[in-house]
Amino acid sequence: MSDEIAESIADFIGPLRVKPGSKVRLDQDFDPRYKAGLKKRDGIELLRAGVSLLAEYQERLAAQDTYGVLLCLQALDAGGKDGTIRHVMSGVNPQGVRVSSFKVPSAEELDHDYLWRYVQRLPTRGEIAIFNRSHYEEVLVVRVHPENLVRQKLPDDTRGPDIWERRYREINHWERYLTDNGFKVVKIFLNLSKEEQRIRFLKRIDLPEKNWKFSAADVRERRRWDEYQHAFSEMLSATSTKWAPWYVVPADRKWFARLCAAAILAHTLMDIDPQYPEVTEEARKELLVAKQELEREAPAGAPADPYADRHPSARKKRG
Repeated sequence: MSDEIAESIADFIGPLRVKPGSKVRLDQDFDPRYKAGLKKRDGIELLRAGVSLLAEYQERLAAQDTYGVLLCLQALDAGGKDGTIRHVMSGVNPQGVRVSSFKVPSAEELDHDYLWRYVQRLPTRGEIAIFNRSHYEEVLVVRVHPENLVRQKLPDDTRGPDIWERRYREINHWERYLTDNGFKVVKIFLNLSKEEQRIRFLKRIDLPEKNWKFSAADVRERRRWDEYQHAFSEMLSATSTKWAPWYVVPADRKWFARLCAAAILAHTLMDIDPQYPEVTEEARKELLVAKQELEREAPAGAPADPYADRHPSARKKRG
């Protein structure tokens, strides 16, 4: 892939990246309606190109079987996580992608440390794993609802005011461990405005086919908007690192959020630059023997190798 495309993608997503060590204030630093001067029709066309690019790199990632990628998606209710996953991953091989959603922890999960259930869903080498909500719930929902700490059965002396700083540190170390072992971690926060959330909630109420997506609990959580904004700001400030950066994606326009997510994931894969494995000389000789046998089986009048006849590069290899 050309360096120009890689540089263009890097420039596009640059304003979305949270600089490590910076102090984030969501209400001041990131605009949920930002669209980089693009029009919707152009953004949709760019998304198609991005999906095609992802398909190519995902195939190479699987073939190389050396690196894995963990994509974490966080957002408030109606932020667009499901739609982002559906549109961005529409062109990739489903065998190479695994999506995990994390709901209220089970009794078994609560009997382990808070990262245990997320470890069970990590990608294998050659795979892209997507966390629809992630281990960051442990410093978001649990922080806004501290009663959940009681359910986690923590010792009393570990539930002090320093627990969030400690969890930030533990998460950073864990993500560093993953990246040191070949598993890239990229994190996207879909930044939705309060007004856009209100509109999307009303749509879910007004349209019968959307009713199933709405819960009265969504409105109860909305009442804690300011608490969540504070928790997100603290999380972004403390856990955007060089090895596992956060990107704050404007989410009021779904088409732009999906384009950004595709660009961020493509940038991650292009940075890995996975390559198809090269076969050994012995394996290459075996391929040529098999090829000659298949060519001899061609029916009378048919080309021995129709594929090579259509692709010059294959003919060159044959010679």
